[in-house]
Amino acid sequence: MTTPKVDIYTKFGCGYCFRAKRLLDEKGVVYEEFDITMGGPKRDEMQARAPGARTVPQIFVGDTHVGGSDELAALEREGKLDALLAG
Repeated sequence: MTTPKVDIYTKFGCGYCFRAKRLLDEKGVVYEEFDITMGGPKRDEMQARAPGARTVPQIFVGDTHVGGSDELAALEREGKLDALLAG
């Protein structure tokens, strides 16, 4: 079984983005980061994947939209993040 792909959409200077990436880094998670500071097609992609999302970070584990930094931290506190990351 392969682990799901992790995507995170961020903006330059975003403290919540830094916090989310730090948690993922501490867990040894390999993720792909998309900087949408200047908008562009990746911002459109983020909004298509998470309709109504206007803030960053937006985090996806496989096809699951986790949400932002607070939601990621809540999954960790509840002991659910490792299982999600494992697939």
